[in-house]
Amino acid sequence: MTEIRDRAVALYDAFTHEHHDRRRLLKQMTLLAGSAAAAEALIAGLAASPAAAALTDAADPRLSVTTTQARYAGQPLTLYRAMLRTPRAGGGVVLVIHENRGLTPHIRDVTRRLALAGFVAIAPDFLSAQGGTPGDEDAARTLIGQADYDLLLAQAVALIEAEAMGGAKVGAVGFCWGGAFVNRLALVAGARLKAGVAYYGPAPSPAEAAQIQTPLLLHYAGKDARVAQTGTPWVTALKLANKPVQAFVYPGVDHAFNNDSSAERYDRAAATLAWDRTLAFLHARLDR
Repeated sequence: MTEIRDRAVALYDAFTHEHHDRRRLLKQMTLLAGSAAAAEALIAGLAASPAAAALTDAADPRLSVTTTQARYAGQPLTLYRAMLRTPRAGGGVVLVIHENRGLTPHIRDVTRRLALAGFVAIAPDFLSAQGGTPGDEDAARTLIGQADYDLLLAQAVALIEAEAMGGAKVGAVGFCWGGAFVNRLALVAGARLKAGVAYYGPAPSPAEAAQIQTPLLLHYAGKDARVAQTGTPWVTALKLANKPVQAFVYPGVDHAFNNDSSAERYDRAAATLAWDRTLAFLHARLDR
């Protein structure tokens, strides 16, 4: 069963990050599981569930939660913002960069978790210029692939600059597509980004490591061979260039191990340890 599960994870990751062909996925999973019904059950366990319970409540009286629309780099950008109603003195700002499914309920939940930890947390919807994150996650993945990546980076930098105008230090945390985005944002934003945390995000070319000025915390899944192909040389290059980087590999866990809305891939122990490290890292670099 472990071998079947691991193969199923690999097939699902190829679907979500490479070919996006659901018919092909179902055919491959049916061959693996033995029936269409068993294949659908495997897929349901691996996919993020919109019905999964959030760890935080949007109506928590301790929180102020808003959704606003603004323009950055000349294009619309929807922002989901969460902060304590009684702000913590000297707290920093954290951008929460979503996966390739857009601004989902899970990412909103993560944003509220950061707010409860004392940060002003802001999750941009990087599908805003294309009409916003759709309810269909397959459609969201298609839109992400069509997005103007340079525009999104420019919007993120403009957002950092706007939030820093009041003296706040601004960092970013991203997951999967968002983890890759945080690495790239660190290259583009330079010292304006005070801290970057990337969860299992494909990495830039090692040749670009010398440009990094942002302290980075990088989380990798031990069974995530796809991301390791770029992540391992990226970490090596950063360390050789004496850049401020901390990198952790969590043995025996899958890509997306932090996403508690994906029953088959979520790993509570690894997610808790990575989250504790993330909060400590962000507080150390963003608190004034």
